[in-house]
Amino acid sequence: MSDVIDRAREEFFAEAQEIIEGLGRDVLALDDALRRGTDDPELVNDVFRAVHTLKGLAGLFGATRLSTLTHELEELLDDLRLGRAALDDRTLGLLFRATDVCGRLLSAERDADESPLPGLEELTAQLRRGTVEEKAGGSPDDFDLDPGVLAVLTEYEEHRLRTNVDAGLGLFRLRVRFELTSIDESLERLKATAKPFGEIITYLPTGGGTDVDNIELDILLASRERTETLVVALGPLGAEVEPIRRRGGARAELPSSLPPDGVTPVRTPAPPRRATARPSIFAGPLAAEGGREASLRSVSQTVRVDIRRLDLLMNVVGELGIVKSGLERLDERLRSGANPRELRADLVRLERSFERHLEAMQQGILEVRMVPLGQVFDRLARVARQLSREADKEVHLVVTGSETEVDKLIVEELSDPLMHMMRNAIDHGIESSEERTRVGKPEVGTIALNAFQKGNHVVIELEDDGRGIDTEKLVQAALRRGAIGADEVRSTSRKDILNLVFLPGVSTRLDVSEVSGRGVGMDIVKTNIGRLGGVIDIQSELGIGTKLTVTLPITLAIIRALVVEVAERAFAIPLTNVQEALILPEGGTQIIDERETISLRGATLRIARLATLFDLRPPNTERHGREYVVVAEAGPNRLGLVVDRLIGGQDVVIKAFGPSLRNVRGFAGAADLGDQRLGLVVDTLALLDEMSSVRARPSQEGAPRV
Repeated sequence: MSDVIDRAREEFFAEAQEIIEGLGRDVLALDDALRRGTDDPELVNDVFRAVHTLKGLAGLFGATRLSTLTHELEELLDDLRLGRAALDDRTLGLLFRATDVCGRLLSAERDADESPLPGLEELTAQLRRGTVEEKAGGSPDDFDLDPGVLAVLTEYEEHRLRTNVDAGLGLFRLRVRFELTSIDESLERLKATAKPFGEIITYLPTGGGTDVDNIELDILLASRERTETLVVALGPLGAEVEPIRRRGGARAELPSSLPPDGVTPVRTPAPPRRATARPSIFAGPLAAEGGREASLRSVSQTVRVDIRRLDLLMNVVGELGIVKSGLERLDERLRSGANPRELRADLVRLERSFERHLEAMQQGILEVRMVPLGQVFDRLARVARQLSREADKEVHLVVTGSETEVDKLIVEELSDPLMHMMRNAIDHGIESSEERTRVGKPEVGTIALNAFQKGNHVVIELEDDGRGIDTEKLVQAALRRGAIGADEVRSTSRKDILNLVFLPGVSTRLDVSEVSGRGVGMDIVKTNIGRLGGVIDIQSELGIGTKLTVTLPITLAIIRALVVEVAERAFAIPLTNVQEALILPEGGTQIIDERETISLRGATLRIARLATLFDLRPPNTERHGREYVVVAEAGPNRLGLVVDRLIGGQDVVIKAFGPSLRNVRGFAGAADLGDQRLGLVVDTLALLDEMSSVRARPSQEGAPRV
């Protein structure tokens, strides 16, 4: 019984998370509509229905705080859709913040965390005060509408009718005949076609001209268009268009849908509005409050899978079953004394078939784990909108590459680092409108968020057209914190100076805002991305802008690795970072700027001896025999890793270290290499970053320990 309850709660968290993310997208769309000065009552109604569903789910599963908040939010949305509250900046701010807090409450429910959530009571009180008196609307009595129609309108439909009449729109009757087997699809198509021309108020069955296979509806439409325009647009869908005259003119009313006995007709509800992809905005306080740090991570660990992907996996399982049967027959033949040479040929064939199908299964499972980056980009867009409001800055967010797919685990772990990056872009990067105008820039700042696949990696770029990084201030901040010595400044490259932003406590801000400026955040960003096997690079020009580039592996589940040997110990180097491997030329190394290098096709390549880095051999100990250089690359960084022997490539599953070894640097985990061998997986991205940073300047005694 407990298993059933646990599964039900998991489904609750997954569905509630999906609703909250949909709320974020819809609230962003409302914000966009408000900025354009347009009205989308259907969207407000969608938000109302979503919150109503979330309230019901929360109540069913005992999430009391979430149920209470969504009840107050539902009341405000009901006032909005019925015209008793105005959709303005203040109300929209409440919707943004409520969406944020709903996510936090869901996360707390998941963790069984009953500690007080700062600001919850204040938000609930503000939602209660969010209503105003309903404004007087126009009167539908000006039209020849049958009283029977008005009698069956819901409160919301009557409000929308009065609002449209008050706005001076005309009323039209659309009579359409639908086949019952396809009414949902046909009605949705009619709604989509009619939306650019006006608003559908209600649907009512006519009560006549129907049979068991069809139904006839009268649809009340409010529109500014002429009758001829509507006929051209809606006529091909089978709609008869007739204007409803104002009183005193020719009578062309919407006929009564009441049966002769006066019984209220059964209403045909409109099909639910299908969700559409929109950029989205996250709302609410984002800094740590009362010890609780805001997070963009989803509380749901579920992944939606295309059934076709599961079909492919089932086919592969079937093929593996055939291989198993072949092995059983081979075993029987072996027992019966068959020719070993013939058995060997069949065994090789089965082995190849097994490898092929196993590879297909691995690829299929990886594809099941893959989700589009749009999941986190949507949440990140909500962060951008809310932060720009709080900072009183106009920011235009351009998102491309949302369809790029990454492992679900990476997407969730990437959420918070990207949030910190967005914070810094808005607070540090984008200038105020006045400052931008003063330096000849557009008033509205632009942040571009882009993602694309590059080989076995995914690259995410976040670029702003703000003020850029003042390297002089950055150096002074680093000197004050002791992050760099005064004697190092002159010999430090511009790239290394920019990388100082990733050191703890270094910030160019002299003041501390609600968003950033405390010198924390970017060091956490780099650390968290490093834990994902990724690397971050920064480029910036003063007065032009800043670009952050994150390079990540597509998945962390199964990787292809190059197995090497160093001091008679086996190590695995992920092939996603390996560019090539070559023999270390004898006497071909040279010391440049206190770093050991080799010349590779006319370019200088810095090398690092893994035996020295990992303290496997004493420094300066000569090794006799051939050595090899594995050229690793990630983003702009390249490094040659010197090893004793190349064993070969194989697929490995990385096992994370336990708590006692979690902070060991230089390794991503361990892997079973077969033949009862256990090897450490080299964290090549961390080594590349460490050995190229300003603080990694080895002396003659050898490189710093990793």
